[in-house]
Amino acid sequence: MKKFLLIAIALLSFQFSIAQTGSVKGIVVDEQSKSPLDYASIALLKTSDSTVVAGTLANEKGEFTLSKIAAGTYSLKAVFIGYETKYVRNITVSGGQLNLGQILLKPGSKLLNEVTVTGQQINALNKIDKQTYRADQFQSAKGGSAIDVLKNLPSVSVNGEGEISVRGATGFLVLVNGKPVLTDAQTVLSQLPANALENIELITAPSAKYDPDGKAGIINIVTKKGANDGLSLAANAMVGLPSTTDYGNTEQPQRYGADLTLNMRKKSWDVSVGGNYTRNDNAGYREGEVYTKNLANNTITRFPSNGERSFDKYNYAGRASVVYTPNASNSISAGFFAGKRFQSRLADILYTNSTSNLNTNALIKSTTYFNSNLQTKQGNFTLGNLDYTHTFKNKSTLTASGLYEKASLYGNTNNRNLKYPVTGQMIQQVFNPYENPIEGYRLKLDHSVPLGKGKLESGYQFRYDTQNGTFDYSVNPATSQTDIARFRGTAKAKNVINSVYSQYSGKADKLQYVAGLRYEIADREVDLSYDPNKHLLNLSNLFPSANLLYTFNPSWSAKAGYSKRVQRNNNYELNPIPEREHSETLEQGDPDLLPQFVDLAELGINHTFSSGSFFSTFYFQNIKNPIQRVNSVYADTILNRVFTNAEKARLFGFEAGTNIKPAKWWSLYLGTNIYNYKINGNLNILGVASSISNSDWAYSINANSSFDLGAKWTFQGNVNYLSERPTAQGKDSRFLIPNTSLKKTFGDGRFSAMLQWQNMNLGFMDANKQRITTSGANFYTTTNYIYETDVFLLNLSFNLNKLSGKAKLPTSEIGDKEF
Repeated sequence: MKKFLLIAIALLSFQFSIAQTGSVKGIVVDEQSKSPLDYASIALLKTSDSTVVAGTLANEKGEFTLSKIAAGTYSLKAVFIGYETKYVRNITVSGGQLNLGQILLKPGSKLLNEVTVTGQQINALNKIDKQTYRADQFQSAKGGSAIDVLKNLPSVSVNGEGEISVRGATGFLVLVNGKPVLTDAQTVLSQLPANALENIELITAPSAKYDPDGKAGIINIVTKKGANDGLSLAANAMVGLPSTTDYGNTEQPQRYGADLTLNMRKKSWDVSVGGNYTRNDNAGYREGEVYTKNLANNTITRFPSNGERSFDKYNYAGRASVVYTPNASNSISAGFFAGKRFQSRLADILYTNSTSNLNTNALIKSTTYFNSNLQTKQGNFTLGNLDYTHTFKNKSTLTASGLYEKASLYGNTNNRNLKYPVTGQMIQQVFNPYENPIEGYRLKLDHSVPLGKGKLESGYQFRYDTQNGTFDYSVNPATSQTDIARFRGTAKAKNVINSVYSQYSGKADKLQYVAGLRYEIADREVDLSYDPNKHLLNLSNLFPSANLLYTFNPSWSAKAGYSKRVQRNNNYELNPIPEREHSETLEQGDPDLLPQFVDLAELGINHTFSSGSFFSTFYFQNIKNPIQRVNSVYADTILNRVFTNAEKARLFGFEAGTNIKPAKWWSLYLGTNIYNYKINGNLNILGVASSISNSDWAYSINANSSFDLGAKWTFQGNVNYLSERPTAQGKDSRFLIPNTSLKKTFGDGRFSAMLQWQNMNLGFMDANKQRITTSGANFYTTTNYIYETDVFLLNLSFNLNKLSGKAKLPTSEIGDKEF
């Protein structure tokens, strides 16, 4: 009896304890737009001592539920990047489910208006499939382009030629407000003003709903628009001060620009327009050392060189978007973009050529001449998009969208060899003009439906693009060049891609998950005027993906991901018609080049704490058909640079980043990436079999430190460092860029002025220079590119009301890649 009584008391106590637990649910939304804030951070705190008792992340609809909460009184804390932290006080849990309804988060005023407020901003956020960074935290990018923002992120690096890499890989897909941009990232991002950017999202293991393009993943650029009903305006102007370093260039660089973003929101209408003009020339110098061996003649030819290498660059664009939302069930958006980009590169180089006996080194002949090489590239871009979304009563959605692009690309390379020291007499001129019009479009249909405790998404996409290039070649005075016919002609390319996908995402307690599969049929055709046979490639591939995020508590979470990717060949890589890039180099592609297929995998951990956040990720890439740009000898003084496939490569590494605020007046951002890259296998270089094997470690460091000096003055210093790294036939040297800025905000925060000191060198840092070295059995080349240092810029900004969120502006689908 006594035992039975004890058991009964225990059972009653257990039942009573269960009855005294409950759950708390709600939805986190934007205070002005009432739109849900997906994956906002939620924490439940004890009222007595503020200790955390439960935590979670809201789902993609902003909804959250905290289960098995013991009876008591609590406070709830909601946090989301770019918004003020919200506390809901005196929550009483006494069993059952407590519905808090909408929790309204207010956009952070410092983020939107640059007004100094008390409290800490969230500069970085980690979610299940991406890392999000606030663009405004990098003052050194002000007045520049999206590239100047991007190069500060932990796993991103930009070399001296402006080539962008993510986790050591150079191929990735660019999205602008979720719209795919299947183009060369350097060209696309250089046309987006940094001042118009809200956030940058790195999607390193993309799910199946995204295009599989990009072997390093996806970068999504989120631009600003109005946050409130009414008129919002942001205007910026930039001017460069005179150069502090003389490189003996023909002319002084010019640097100035302006951008404007205007937004009007009223009831069902949201209209954004913007425009920008940027002139940003670069002075510079180059030093080179090259030799080739002619085994048949038993000779070695050396041609060291040095001289000017400068750029004149400008771009301008106008863009507009309209979003009409007549009711909660329907939304229509349209966008338009028109712009122009121009770049000319002048290389005025003095060559000293000598030919010697390979065995004895006895001089056979020598000559000195001056080479003036002017390469001009221009592009006119016109784009438009139209989207429609319908939301059904069961919360499912159907979206139809289309994007159209037409681009005109044209330019030339004018290569002149002149006598020296009297350069008025020409020895030889080689002229390479070209025209390359492009047209393409994309049609998509996407469906999303709630299913169980998650969401099922499916869709279809059709992509089509054509390119019709005409290339000419002339030599003056005429020569007896036997292969001159292959230096001129037409190259036409067509790509047709059909794809379907389906993926399911959901949440089980503390685990979030996404898994999906994409199937794609891709057909490529390359038609050359001098070749009666068309070069065809037909592919059928599956692209699986999976992502997991487990939240241990509001401070700690772990993630894992896998994604199958493809890096498609652009038309520049496929065009076999040679171009005289400069005096010592020809460049050409291969119409039978294969795309690269990549397996991406990652495993990481995220941690947030009172003064900031930290993340670290291990990653691995297995690459099939890696594309390499390699050199071979065309003539004694000319190297042939061609694109070809190697057999395989692999890359593994570790990245980490932190945003911390050690003091109220000091904030620090630090990111690093270290990786090992290995490539090996056989190559086919213009029909000649070869093999490569190269492996080494490389790393990058990006740091950014800001100081609040009081009286609305702020000072910021940042540094971007990229170590020496391996290439297929050699190595690239380290590359260092330090910058500082001093900013003053006036009045109520609407006006600000900033002085930037870019590419700091101070006479001893060896900043903004990079040496590229390659070698083979019968050649060696090393070139040191020296770019302008100690550049000073003045930026002025004005803001009327608030700009935030996503302006749905179209961007180039295909044209920029071929620029």
